[in-house]
Amino acid sequence: MEKLRFGIIGIGNIGTVHARYLLDGVVSEACLAAVCDNDRSKHPAIRRLVGDSLPLFEDAEAMITSGLIDAVIVATPHYDHPGLSMLAMRHGLHTLCEKPAGVFTAQVQEMNACARECDVVFGIMYNQRPNPLYQKVKALIDGGELGEIRRSNWIITNWYRSQSYYDAGGWRATWKGEGGGVLLNQDPHQLDLWQWLVGMPVRLRAFCQFGKHRQIEVEDEVTAYAEYANGATGVFITTVAETPGTNRLEITGDRGKVVVEEGRLRYWRLCEPEPAFNARWQHGFGEPECWEVTVPVAPACSDHHVITANFCAAVLRGEPLIAPGLEGIHGLTLSNAMHLSTWTDGWVTLPLDEARYLELLQQRINASVGKPAVSRTLDANGTW
Repeated sequence: MEKLRFGIIGIGNIGTVHARYLLDGVVSEACLAAVCDNDRSKHPAIRRLVGDSLPLFEDAEAMITSGLIDAVIVATPHYDHPGLSMLAMRHGLHTLCEKPAGVFTAQVQEMNACARECDVVFGIMYNQRPNPLYQKVKALIDGGELGEIRRSNWIITNWYRSQSYYDAGGWRATWKGEGGGVLLNQDPHQLDLWQWLVGMPVRLRAFCQFGKHRQIEVEDEVTAYAEYANGATGVFITTVAETPGTNRLEITGDRGKVVVEEGRLRYWRLCEPEPAFNARWQHGFGEPECWEVTVPVAPACSDHHVITANFCAAVLRGEPLIAPGLEGIHGLTLSNAMHLSTWTDGWVTLPLDEARYLELLQQRINASVGKPAVSRTLDANGTW
């Protein structure tokens, strides 16, 4: 096999992005072989995008079993990610799932179990992971340059969305259609990167504001505080209603600090670890000598095709995945925990109480009135 033949399920905004770079040959080891969307009213526009010769399906299973494709990109609304991914994997197709992995962790647990059973490559479209800025931060942390992590905070408020954005979407910003707001739609990349860099907390307390700034059912502003096994703490702040917004990640260890902001990485290195300085210093005021070190970083890049190219390399040559699909559950666990903490007005300890989360999510689905055309019911096992 010289090229991986892709089929895309869901030709909305992000599905169109994937279709365009595949059609343009940006990924040398991939080609677009078929597309699928269950909304027939969109087919004329899709046909204009992909041309007259490319197969266009209405039914995902028909495309999956057609023999025309080797791999699938799942780019549908969030609730359908696990089910369609499992359908593809069980038919032997390599599967690349858009973020988030799902809406609630119970369905993603089932998807991950399926992936472990199937002899296919399973990836997730965390296209921020290959960004050289975050790659360098991870290298500094994993290489011990920051020492033991003590604190992290991420202010990610440059997600400005107007009311018209939500009014135009047929499934967005409702519990029935999307299962969450800024945490599920805008922040999956940052939640993934946060845990990828500093690990998962042992507990957190969150304050989600639902429809505070926009006429929507779901959260449009969040402040969360996390605690880690080694005593470190973290804060995550996000909203869709601030402008100008901020995207600032700061991570401090006992050997230094790193900040990523405005496409730039800044790194301060202590000449002596803080605990060692504290143990020997006997002169009251004073602090360890600190150098700001210039770290070479390639230009920022978060293009989706980078993950797709890596996915092809994993299928064709066995190269390691930058974003394994099995890891999609971690960032989702954080967003589920933030919801649950707010709903119960208390701390949430990880691992998450999935049954309790599903119970409270179902209550909100049942009461969802924003987009009544969407109907969903969870069974006792947390499946649809």
